[in-house]
Amino acid sequence: MNDHKNNYRNKGGRKPKADPCVHRYVFRLNEEDNSKFLSLFEASGMDNKAKFITSVLFSKEIKTVKIDKGTVDFYMRLTSFYSQFRAVGVNYNQVVKLLYTHFTEKKAAAFLYKLEKHTAELSVLCRKIIELANTFNNGNVEK
Repeated sequence: MNDHKNNYRNKGGRKPKADPCVHRYVFRLNEEDNSKFLSLFEASGMDNKAKFITSVLFSKEIKTVKIDKGTVDFYMRLTSFYSQFRAVGVNYNQVVKLLYTHFTEKKAAAFLYKLEKHTAELSVLCRKIIELANTFNNGNVEK
């Protein structure tokens, strides 16, 4: 009647683990070893130091993540530019629609001619950006 399952049957709270970690070990590090440990821990990308230590002790695979600040910055700026470019496209469509609804066809054509010139400039700029992105990509692949 005093079965392990019956003890926790009607009680609230968290269910007990099947194999709880109850053994604890403590060790001390000097400044140099601690900084080396912390750099290895940060490079691993793990969020729990205890799991990191056990994975190192028992030779489990540790994943390291290296973040290149230049690449992240380039990616963020390119993403921001892409969103701005999409906004320009939406505005372009709205302007063309408004030109034809509020102006005569002759005036609308004159405004569209000016808009076409700016669109050609934007197209040249986009080609340059694509070339820069490709050279940046090729530069990072070779490293």
